[in-house]
Amino acid sequence: MDLLAHYNSDAEDSDDEAKQTVTEGSGDHAPPAKRPKVNLAPDVSTEDLSSFRYLTAPTTKEITHNVPFDDLAKPVVGPANPFGDTSKANKNILTGFVEEHVMSDFTFNALARTYNNFGYTVDPNSNGDVYIGDMQKLMENNAATVYEKVKNKDTEKRKRKAAGDPSVVDGYSGPWAGYEGENVGDTPVGPTDEEREAAEAAGTGEAGVGKAKGADVEPGRERSTFHGKNERDYLGRTYMHVPTDLDVDLLAEPGIKECYLPKTLIHTWVGHTKAVNAIRFFPKSAHLLLSASMDTKVKLWDVYHDRRCLRTFMGHSKGVRDICFTNDGKRFMTASYDKWLKLWDTETGQCIQSFTTKRIPYCVKFHPDEDKQHIFLTGCADKKVHQFDINTGAVTQEYDQHLGAINTITFVDENRRFVTTSDDKTLRAWEFDIPVVIKYVADPSMHSMPAVTLSPNKKWLACQSLDNQIVIYSARDRFRVNRKKIFRGHLVAGYACQPNFSPDGRFVMSGDSEGKVWFWDWKSCKLLKKFKAHDAVVIGCEWHPHETSKVATCSWDATIK
Repeated sequence: MDLLAHYNSDAEDSDDEAKQTVTEGSGDHAPPAKRPKVNLAPDVSTEDLSSFRYLTAPTTKEITHNVPFDDLAKPVVGPANPFGDTSKANKNILTGFVEEHVMSDFTFNALARTYNNFGYTVDPNSNGDVYIGDMQKLMENNAATVYEKVKNKDTEKRKRKAAGDPSVVDGYSGPWAGYEGENVGDTPVGPTDEEREAAEAAGTGEAGVGKAKGADVEPGRERSTFHGKNERDYLGRTYMHVPTDLDVDLLAEPGIKECYLPKTLIHTWVGHTKAVNAIRFFPKSAHLLLSASMDTKVKLWDVYHDRRCLRTFMGHSKGVRDICFTNDGKRFMTASYDKWLKLWDTETGQCIQSFTTKRIPYCVKFHPDEDKQHIFLTGCADKKVHQFDINTGAVTQEYDQHLGAINTITFVDENRRFVTTSDDKTLRAWEFDIPVVIKYVADPSMHSMPAVTLSPNKKWLACQSLDNQIVIYSARDRFRVNRKKIFRGHLVAGYACQPNFSPDGRFVMSGDSEGKVWFWDWKSCKLLKKFKAHDAVVIGCEWHPHETSKVATCSWDATIK
């Protein structure tokens, strides 16, 4: 070891040390060299932590203090450091650090479902012996989970009746013996006398004559109320006259002006006491607005001037589902949940005629051709589309192919064909007056489409699908779905919110179940605007054909805006 201590790689230093040892004394021994001091312990601070708190940065991986465990487990307190960069902190998700907790999906679902159904469950942080929630229910069910059978002390096992003696044919029940307390075979089977008389009376009645079951308003007792001072002005004109004292030409061709998105609320029509199901502008001029409500009434509103209610039509005993104007607007048809369809005079308020199919009509549509204004179609709950002739009051054709209630009827291809949608999640195209399906559109991924609108150029069908999107179909021969045109973002599942187009075809709009109105761009399918319009479901929306940015909406909050 002494030789190793004297060893040095530098030759000059070794020569100098040798000379010194010779000069100092050749006969004495050299003093022992000092060994190098090696310290393998790391640097540790000796300061007492009881006098202060040691703060570590989130990025610190090594500490020179023996920090107590209590300090390490304490939550972060105090004001945040405005100069600190928290983006470098240890994170395994976007919002922070999540530690894995080993638990199978079956165990997690069992605990969650037990708590949702019974109100108690096992504490996940325990070893299975600690419970949280309703302790009284825990004792009653004996801590059973949703996958274990809960014994109910109140219910006793039912006893079966005696099978009887096999030798006696009449009294032997065998394995078909019932339970004690049952009255099987004691009650008479079949319709009662009252039900039989009602069925016979319904069978002898005609299609357009008679009274539906539950109808309180008989045909001929309908009435209407005018809410103004005088029905005619000083020139003898009624509210049917198109106003000419406005800055807007109401007799111009719709869609010739470029449309813009609405910005502010102009007016709110209040008069209905229940949900408003549908609104329709007066054909061509749109100076009047017709609304149908669940309060059994149909109201006619003034769009300009005073914006007041002009007339109320009362003739149904239940809510009105749908309304439809004729091409000239002089008459309109109402479809109600009381199973009646009624034709009204828009100017006088008189009910001209009543029709019924003994089934609830969900939609009604006049034939758009001028020479066929006496024909209308209605889709009913009996899975059929009935074609009525107003002149005779009888059903002239039935279109029976759907497997569910009919939701919509839309005329396409220069009114030679029409498209129907149903609760059976299909779309079917028909030739008018021929009860044969020419196109059947169905797919396992399709949902029910309770609202359909034809585009202004008559080329596309906008269908409100119940999977929260608007699907576009071609209105031509093939009726193919346009995969590139899908409008999403709104929530309409369970509601028949009517979509609509702007008159120039640049925008698509729709209401949703949260009271909002949504606007998309037709070309890019991008969402352009949405705003809160009502407090309940926006079930219908109509774009004014002559105003560039005026939209009318109706909602289940009984208001029209």
